[in-house]
Amino acid sequence: MAVETISPNAPQAGGVDERYALALLGLADDARQSDPGALDRIAADLEKLQGLYSADAGFRAFLADPRRGAADQQKAMAAILQSQGIGVEVGKLVGVLVNNRRLSRLPAVATAFGAKLAERRGQQVAHVTTAFPLTDVQRTQIVARLTESGISGVKLAETLDPAILGGLIVRIGSRLFDNSLKSKLQRMQFAMKGAA
Repeated sequence: MAVETISPNAPQAGGVDERYALALLGLADDARQSDPGALDRIAADLEKLQGLYSADAGFRAFLADPRRGAADQQKAMAAILQSQGIGVEVGKLVGVLVNNRRLSRLPAVATAFGAKLAERRGQQVAHVTTAFPLTDVQRTQIVARLTESGISGVKLAETLDPAILGGLIVRIGSRLFDNSLKSKLQRMQFAMKGAA
């Protein structure tokens, strides 16, 4: 079973992020007229950027830094996109994000794109929040546990949140599985207050 990951560190997608994702999905649909593999290629390009985002603290800091001017961001991102072999469509998305001063939203837009693509392909998206990045083994184990519980065709959308301290939170649709250390400590605190 192949484990598909949307974004290891990206924040949860919201309204603006979804609009950008839908625009990129529309661009991908248009590109499919002349290039049948465009959608998969664009998804792979976003996954490359997400891999870079999860692995490179400098890249995360660059995206989050609001002090850089648009010209500096365009130049740096052009070099990054070229070094990663990223295609024109994702390059256009990055250009629009830079021009609109929303480059920091790139991970969330990629998450939203992955979720929309998974929805289109009939997959379920499991939003996994952890305090530390997941390893490939942990990803495989999460997918295996979800499959064992009757949830198949799962695509993971990962988010880092150091505030949960440890463990993980998994949200699939309206179902929430909270096994975070923060929640366990809160439950223990409430139990201790009730016993006193």
